[in-house]
Parts: sequence; structure tokens; C-alpha cells
Amino acid sequence: QLVESGGASVQAGGSLRLSCKASGFYQRRRYCMAWFRQAPGNEREAVASMETDGVTSYKDSVKGRFSISKDTYKNTLYPQMNSLKPEDTAMYYCTARDRRCSDDYWSYKYRGQGTQVTVS
Repeated sequence: QLVESGGASVQAGGSLRLSCKASGFYQRRRYCMAWFRQAPGNEREAVASMETDGVTSYKDSVKGRFSISKDTYKNTLYPQMNSLKPEDTAMYYCTARDRRCSDDYWSYKYRGQGTQVTVS
């Protein structure tokens, strides 16, 4: 189970830190935790991901603004979002799978319910 939190309404230029706590998901030798987002009328898109070894990947439009970190002890992933823009407004979803990261949302076995981020 993945539970997201931290979504809120903020002004452009502001920051938010989301969190995704995983329970019942056992970290196997190789796994991926990733964030996707979906704005109204848009496709769901990959935003950021972290592999088992800590290697991260980011969507071009968020590079330099977003970063993700992980607390292995708490089994929680933390996306830090800075310099937020109105186009970052979306529902953000946390996902996890027992393989290398992918941009295909539906390939992730574990998916959270989402947390809303609104930037105005």
C-alpha cells in the first residue's frame, strides 16, 4: 500500500514537499519508486523516479526544481518541489514496482490514491 500526503494549494514560486509511505511493500533486490502526475485533460505523465541504488530521473520540465529523497528506515519517499509553476498543477500519484523504473504508469504494481497540488 502506498499513501501520499503533502498536496496543497500554493502560489507560483512556492515549494511543497510531498511524501509517499509504503507499507506491505518489501524492498527486494531491485525496485523502483516513482511519481506520476495528471492534470485535467492531460495524459498521466512520469515526473520523477528513484531506483534501488538511489539513481534518480526527472522529467525535463521539472529538472532543477524537483528532487526526491528516500528514508529507507521509514520506507518513505519525499519529492521536494521548488519554484512551482501553474503548469505543475495536477494530481500526483506515487507508484512502486519490483523492477527498474518505467514511464508506463500501468506497469507499476503498487499505486497510491493521489494527492492534489494546485499552483496559482
